Amino acid sequence: MLSKEIFDQECRQCRRLETFLCDVKQKHPEYHARPVAPFGDEDPRLLVVGLAPGMHGANASGRPFTGDYAGLLLYRTLYDFGYSNKADSVSLQDGLQLKGCRITNAVKCLPPQNKPTGAEINQCNHFLAAEIKALNTDAVILALGSIAHQAVLKAYGLKLSSARFGHNQAFVLPDGKTLVSSYHCSRYNVQTKRLTVEMFADVFKTIQAING
Repeated sequence: MLSKEIFDQECRQCRRLETFLCDVKQKHPEYHARPVAPFGDEDPRLLVVGLAPGMHGANASGRPFTGDYAGLLLYRTLYDFGYSNKADSVSLQDGLQLKGCRITNAVKCLPPQNKPTGAEINQCNHFLAAEIKALNTDAVILALGSIAHQAVLKAYGLKLSSARFGHNQAFVLPDGKTLVSSYHCSRYNVQTKRLTVEMFADVFKTIQAING
């Protein structure tokens, strides 16, 4: 069971991000514009790790991968593989529930140009480490993109060279959990076909084979 103490939605440790979020809130008063908490099952067998909230997605809605293009393929695939009761994530009031799955980000706040600094990734890493520690030993961690992949390794105190990023590659972690990595389901990757629907489904088939 994941503890509610793991995540601090009022965290203001990164000055650059705090200043940027204040500016965004002034321009978009209706936006969440705060650190975005993880979403999903409290006792998941799959933890999905993204990069950071998107400007008009999670930063606006307050839910990871909700309201932006990247969430379209992710939530559709989660639904197809039985992790969700709905194929679309629209808002906090849409009734969507995840089953056996939880979604988080390596960086909890929206960074300028969607590019967090190394210091910001490191500052936020203890939240991810706590989330991972609370998982069952047979859980799978799905890292979307190389930065999320590296953030998971950092959470374990591992050298980045210990498991190089590769699409649909699995790596057994020191505590028995498994890290599976994928190209990020961003608009750019999907539209350039670096990541196709079939390729993403294959990642989930890998996950399915690991945790059943």
